[in-house]
Formats: sequence, C-alpha cells, structure tokens
Amino acid sequence: MMLRLSTSAERMVVLGVAILIAAFLCFFSMRVAWAAHLAALGTEFGLEHATRLEPDNSEYWLELGRFWQYNLDNSDSQRAIAAYRKALANDPHSAEAYINLATAYESENDTAAARENFLRAKKAYPVSAEVSWRVGNFFLRQGDLDDAFHEIRESVQADPSRGAEAFSRSIRVEPNIKTVLDRALPDSPTVYLDIIHDLSDEGRTTEALIVWDRLVATQPTLSLLEIYPLVNALRSKREYTEATRVWQLGVRFAGLGNLGDPATSVLWDGGFESGASNLGYSWNYSSNARGVQIQRDAKEKHSGAFSLRLTFDGKSDVNFADVCHSVPVTPLVGYEFSAWVQTRDLTSDQGVRFRIQSANGGTPILTPETHGTQAWTQMEIPWTADANTHEAQVCIVRLPSDQPDNRIRGTAWLDDVALVPSAAAGSSGSAKP
Repeated sequence: MMLRLSTSAERMVVLGVAILIAAFLCFFSMRVAWAAHLAALGTEFGLEHATRLEPDNSEYWLELGRFWQYNLDNSDSQRAIAAYRKALANDPHSAEAYINLATAYESENDTAAARENFLRAKKAYPVSAEVSWRVGNFFLRQGDLDDAFHEIRESVQADPSRGAEAFSRSIRVEPNIKTVLDRALPDSPTVYLDIIHDLSDEGRTTEALIVWDRLVATQPTLSLLEIYPLVNALRSKREYTEATRVWQLGVRFAGLGNLGDPATSVLWDGGFESGASNLGYSWNYSSNARGVQIQRDAKEKHSGAFSLRLTFDGKSDVNFADVCHSVPVTPLVGYEFSAWVQTRDLTSDQGVRFRIQSANGGTPILTPETHGTQAWTQMEIPWTADANTHEAQVCIVRLPSDQPDNRIRGTAWLDDVALVPSAAAGSSGSAKP
C-alpha cells in the first residue's frame, strides 16, 4: 500500500520519524560493533567495557571469566566465577560456561560446586566429546573411577583421536592395563593403534602387546605402515619371536599374507609382489642408489606379477649393496637360500649376486655372480644361523671389479628369493603361479 501525504507538514513528520529510526539503528549498530572491537582486544579494559555495552551478551561474560581465571599475572577465581554466572544468566544452556565455572570452583577447592556444574554441563550437552572428557577427568582427579571411566569412554567413543591420551591418563590411576581397556576405552581399532604407537615409541612393548592382542581380536584391516612401529620397537629390544608374530599377523590384516612365497620360507615377499619397502621385515631400498635405478618390473619376471629390476648407468665401478631384507631366523638352524636372476648386457667381470649373513655381523656367504646376458638362472647356497643369531640379512650386491676402471652398465632382474629351513627345503617350492 502506498502512503499518500497531502501536506508538507505530514511529509516532515514522516521524515523526522525516519531520521529518528535511522539514528536509533545507527547508534545500536555502532555500540554492538564497538563492543565487539573491545572484546577482541582480550584485555581487562576491553572485556569489562564490552560487558557494560552489551550486558546481555553471554560470550563477553564467558571471555571475561576466562580472562580472570587464566590470567597468569593477576588471576582471580572469584571474579571469574561471577563472570561465568553472568554468562549463564544470559544463556542457561551453555555447557562451555558450566565447564569453566566448574573448573573455577575446583580451583577454589569447592568440590561440591565443581561437581554440580560439571554435571550441569553434561546435561546441557550430553553428546559432546569435549564435555565428557572434562567431566571424566574431574572424576579421575577425585578418584571416582567408575564415573571417570564411563565419561572418558563416552568421550573417546565420540572422538577416537583422544584414545591414546585417555589411556595414558587412566593407566596412572589404574595400573591394570586390561581393566583400563575394558572400562575406559571403546573396542576400536583406531584407538588401539594410537595407543600401540605411543607405547612403541616409549619402548613399552609388554603393554603394547596386550593392546595388540585386543586389536587382533577385532580382525582389523591394517596397512604395513600401521604395524611397523610395534615391529620396530620389538626388534630394537631383541624380542624377535614377538616381532615375527606381529609381522605375520600384520601382513595378513594388510591383505598381503599370501604372495606366492614357499610355505616354509622365512623371507617375506621374495617375489617383490607387495610393492612394500622399508618397513619391518620387508625389502629395504630406494628407487635410486649411487648410479643404480631400482624398480619393480611387470614385464620381465620369473613368476608371479613382478620382479625387481636393477639398471646400472655405466658411470662407475660401483660397490653396491643397497637392496636388503632382514629375515627372522632361529639360532643354529640350517637354511637353504635360493633366488632367480636374469641379466642383459651386464658389463664387467663382477655382476650381481646375493649375500647372506647374520644381522649382528659374522662372516657373510656369497652366491656366484652373474653378468653378461643370461636367461633366468637359479642361485642356491646353504647357510646356518649362528648361536646368537635371530635375524639374517639378505642383500643383493655387486662387488667392485678387480680390473681398473671397470664400470658396470646393463640390467639385472631378480625374483623368487627364498630362505627355507634345511629340513623343509626338499619339499618346498615357489607357490607363485
């Protein structure tokens, strides 16, 4: 509807009203903006004036409470409590305000008031991981483990990234690791892995293995990168039997348990099928090493889908031992080593071969070398682990030439590497198609 004004007086009245409304809106907009600016300063002056300009703004009171509670130079819990109460008067459903108020009461040793407000926070926001975490930690500090573990479990259930920290805090008050796993943590592979990684980094392998067994019970899907920290920690502590067990289960959970190796071979992925490297009991190499390109090859292979190709660039008489595999073995047990090698235009009198020796030193044994152009040829040699040997190291090597300036150029392929206990060697064979 259009307003029709017949006289100039009426038009002036309408104009005056419009100016008053505009001035009113401008004033309040400027006040709101100025209060926001003052609050953003984060200072006592700014926050105090912001609450005066906007006394109904619960966020300003909450920030003022935090200022007085956490001000390192001049903290004042009572003023913080008063500010939090103001915040709650404006927003009685603010879980954050209840949490901060409860924390302030706890700092004043008013446990009853702290408990009351922690529970109010929980009621205000029952599904919040942060609220459950703060409430659970309060109960933990009070020694109320039943309520503490219940809240912490709910928090980790909502936010699994808290799992390792929840375990660390809970184990300080309840030393029985199985009790902590049962009561304070959800049955979650993600949570278990985070805890295992932390314990592995700290060298606490006994506890890590207990968590590992819980993880195994969930039949998880894993990657080798996820199991490597525990395997590495166990190996560094010479717990080789457990390291082997974890690795074997881990490769199964990674979908890499059947790569076509002989059933009795203790060397994993002898056919380079997985593509994994530099992790635990896998091959260790980089794609380029001192003038040698190292790559898996899907075109030339003895069996399966891949072999490993070494391409020498002909620029040096390279002393090469940059593709190695740590293998778990049993002391004083004899093994039969075998591998297949193919070469093409591989120059010099020193081609490629394999070296097997104890990982802690000892005398190495070498297979015969292969150079020139040779079709797939099997290399075999026996090897026996020393009394204190729990790991062998198998490396692809090329020794320097006896001839001066005898640079090596050409290509070698390697496949179907196996290390089989002598008693089983007669019946073993490559299972790769």
